[in-house]
Amino acid sequence: MPIELRGVSYTYAPGTVYESRALDGLSLRVRDGEFVGVMGRTGCGKSTLIQLIAGLLKPSAGQILLDGEDINDKHYDRDTLRRKIGVVFQFPEIQLFETTVARDVAFGLRHFGWTVEEKNAAVREALERLGFDYEAVCDKSPLGFSGGEKRRLAIAGVLAARPEILILDEPVAGLDPLGRDAFLQLLDELNRAGTTILMISHSADALAEHAQRIVILKDGQLLRDGPTEEVFSDHAALKADGIGAGQVRETVELLRQRGVDIPADTVRYEQLLSAVCGRWPR
Repeated sequence: MPIELRGVSYTYAPGTVYESRALDGLSLRVRDGEFVGVMGRTGCGKSTLIQLIAGLLKPSAGQILLDGEDINDKHYDRDTLRRKIGVVFQFPEIQLFETTVARDVAFGLRHFGWTVEEKNAAVREALERLGFDYEAVCDKSPLGFSGGEKRRLAIAGVLAARPEILILDEPVAGLDPLGRDAFLQLLDELNRAGTTILMISHSADALAEHAQRIVILKDGQLLRDGPTEEVFSDHAALKADGIGAGQVRETVELLRQRGVDIPADTVRYEQLLSAVCGRWPR
């Protein structure tokens, strides 16, 4: 179920002194089963992009297609959009509000037409995927958990709907290292199982390790788009655009500047480790 943007523009507060163009004629296609990382400076249009794809905003110009259908066409079934796309916004834990964990995670399923048994199974599966013991937490208040746990509970509410496309805005921001790694591994598992993932992040290292493709926005337009190794290997261009390349790529650059023959397309930790061990074997 590919996502396609055709010449999409979006302007906030048009015709006022606060008018601001967030996206400007953006065209982009995300294929089924891809894991795409989205980067760019603050204000480049990243968050606007995911709100448009999720149908929360309507473009000022252009089309957004899901499986070939314009999601903003007056005849389009918006329920289809809600079933197929799951969105995790930055700091989703602030949206927790139900009296129990189970009720909160199940909230988004209320109009799916599922039986009680199907809903309960989806809630259990989502919580366990996020590392919770269902029986231990299902009847507790979601507000009584730690910040990182609340984040995982909120994400469980999105995963319970079993979306085919998962869109995330800075999902690992504020998580401790263990929680961050566990969540990124979960995304890998979902992606291997066929879920299409579009993830906004300022963490170049996280995207280098997990995304297959990198899209970089600048001033609402597409600046770069290509395989992860290809985009991150152009260290000078990333620096010029004010976008960090990550610790691995910075290490590679320092080694290369000192005459160490490390391939320029080394962007992942295991690649760097292999290259270094190969140069200086025990």
